[in-house]
Amino acid sequence: MRFEHLDLNLLVALDVLLEEKNITKSAKRLHLSQSAMSSILGRARAFFEDDLLVQVGKTMQPTPFALEVQVPITEVLTTIRGGIIGKRFNDPLKSERHFKIVASDYVIQVLFSSILTELATLAPLLTFEFLSPFSHEVSILTKGGADLFIAPESVMLDGYPSSLLMVDELACVVDMDNKLVVGDVISAEQVGSMGHVSVGFARTSHLSIETWLTETMGGSRKVDIITNDFSTMIYTLKGTQRVAILPKKFANIHAQKHGLKVVSFPFDTPLLVESMMWHPTLDNDPIHRWLREKVISTAQNL
Repeated sequence: MRFEHLDLNLLVALDVLLEEKNITKSAKRLHLSQSAMSSILGRARAFFEDDLLVQVGKTMQPTPFALEVQVPITEVLTTIRGGIIGKRFNDPLKSERHFKIVASDYVIQVLFSSILTELATLAPLLTFEFLSPFSHEVSILTKGGADLFIAPESVMLDGYPSSLLMVDELACVVDMDNKLVVGDVISAEQVGSMGHVSVGFARTSHLSIETWLTETMGGSRKVDIITNDFSTMIYTLKGTQRVAILPKKFANIHAQKHGLKVVSFPFDTPLLVESMMWHPTLDNDPIHRWLREKVISTAQNL
């Protein structure tokens, strides 16, 4: 299909290429061979009269022109998917949509585990890809690279539709045999003196509790291990004298299974408020709306 001499298939391929910045990964996503993907990139370069992606060392980097057209291309494709194609396939039982969802392993285990079980019957042809909020900034949503972005309320963008999902408490978790903590209460002195296991604080610290901990404890907190998700924290905590601070719903799921003990905080902590956000062009997409409603109703019953 051509529009003003432009093969529209090139836009689909270029959208993926600019996101992945890798021919092999792009080919896999589009179910093409590597040579076919290289050929498409060559055709796109010829049409736009620009290199688009340039090999720099072991990675491919977009040219200034590619960066300039990336957002318009993604927005056009997102509008087509949500406003045109999405309206044709509005039966969950028959829909073959692929949803990309940014959500932490905490959200997946506490919320989506039961949703996916139900969807296996209600919408068996839907497929899902979960991306970590510790690896992807909220800009992935604005560029059309994700269908849903689930993260703390503070991350939600003005002007983008969103919905409150879960409110959780924070809890201290230690190994069941931790000799430093006796009973079900930990003191402020122990929290300050014990080694900590933390998750995902660096450039995405706004998605964790690190800012609050720094303000509360100052420089007295000793971080021994930094991991890239909550599940890994569990395994770096077992058999040690360390402490981890986790969402309570997640901690309760893993405590008995992994021989851990959830203890009360010695001081007041902020609530963890998780919300779900999506691109405005998907607001009236029937299948997208159906999935959102399923997620919201499940979260309300937690």
